[in-house]
Amino acid sequence: MSFDFDLFVIGGGSGGVRAARVAAEAGARVGLAEEYRYGGTCVIRGCVPKKLMVYAAGFADAFEDARGYGWKVGPARFEWCDLIAAKDAEISRLEAVYHDGLRRAGVALFGARAVVADAHRVRLATGAEYTAKHLLIATGGWPVVPEIPGSELGITSNEMFQLEAQPGRMIIVGGGYIACEFAGIMNGLGTHVTQLYRGDQILRGFDADLRDHLAAAMRERGIVLEIQRDLVSIARDRGGLRVELDNGEAHLVDAVLFATGRRPNTAGLGLERLGVELKADGAVAVDAWSQSGVPSIFAVGDVTHRAALTPVAIREGEAFARTVFKAQPVRPDHLMIPTAVFTRPELATVGMTEAEARAAGGVEIYRTRFRPMANILAGRREKMLMKLVVEAGSRRVLGCHIVGPGAAELVQLAAVAIRMGATKEDFDSTMAVHPTAAEELVTMRSDAA
Repeated sequence: MSFDFDLFVIGGGSGGVRAARVAAEAGARVGLAEEYRYGGTCVIRGCVPKKLMVYAAGFADAFEDARGYGWKVGPARFEWCDLIAAKDAEISRLEAVYHDGLRRAGVALFGARAVVADAHRVRLATGAEYTAKHLLIATGGWPVVPEIPGSELGITSNEMFQLEAQPGRMIIVGGGYIACEFAGIMNGLGTHVTQLYRGDQILRGFDADLRDHLAAAMRERGIVLEIQRDLVSIARDRGGLRVELDNGEAHLVDAVLFATGRRPNTAGLGLERLGVELKADGAVAVDAWSQSGVPSIFAVGDVTHRAALTPVAIREGEAFARTVFKAQPVRPDHLMIPTAVFTRPELATVGMTEAEARAAGGVEIYRTRFRPMANILAGRREKMLMKLVVEAGSRRVLGCHIVGPGAAELVQLAAVAIRMGATKEDFDSTMAVHPTAAEELVTMRSDAA
């Protein structure tokens, strides 16, 4: 059978773009349809703009801490519109990089929504149809908004990056990455932030010590963090929003951000009609090779809900392209994935939590809390937490968990050693770099269990 393309990708985010480019560079005829902007959630309304805003919020600390080092810092004033304009310019630059990279690789680009018409055919919103030997679904995820009265008055992370004015008072609903990160960003920029989470502690699934340490640090910075609390309704009131909580309290705020999870973006793609299995949350069910139950249809990234992280989507996209178009069978490895939460202070982790390790067998716990050197003259009381989870018998390091400045950079490097099977003795025998916070990773001597 003759096809218009060897591969047609639906979705121009991190996973889809990488798969399309690698396949095209291998000589495949590739088409890609993106209905919004190239770069997907990460570049347009996720990781990249968020990290830029984290940097912006960090200057509040820098101005304050500078006085302890002899700097005479005058009154500083933050302008929301200037930050948003600078952020938009950088996002546009990155989007152009994605677009141009695909075009140079020879990928045919279609700026329209695409749906799956059959196992080898896609239909664009323009009415055009194309056939392909392989179809790749890379449509990412979409924010979930709870069904409560007035929920349409709230915003999600999609809209957060485009607010025309900075809210003076804000409620953030949720306890995951997005909620905790935006709580830190907006608090640092001067917004009064109340964060509501219905669970017993923020960042479910992370190590308990990290969760508790971060929650305390957030409160110390002025974030009103209320756990086991939820909102039940939103209504317009006196030029703002009146928010009713489940304990009967009412708050008047300028904005409500729902950071209550994300759902795989498969609605209306036509996959169910073809017999592609979708999980309860809408995720495309795939095997270890990212292949669905329909042999010609594959899926990568957040739409599969395996691990909703940009580097994972990129690895999955590349593994798919190498397997199918380069005869280099590669299965993406979802074990031992390092991750960071760009809260203030920053949190990062790789490997097993203490609870997971204890459930699997005997463990030893090494833990230290200390004030980073930069905080001393600044007079900042905030402490850093480092923790190693070690298997008792083999002494292999099973997990590394950090809260504090540069946590993500430290964990990225620690992840290499841990994936290679490093033991506690390997860490201990490594010469320390002094004076650094990182040296604590190789000088923790006593089991804190």
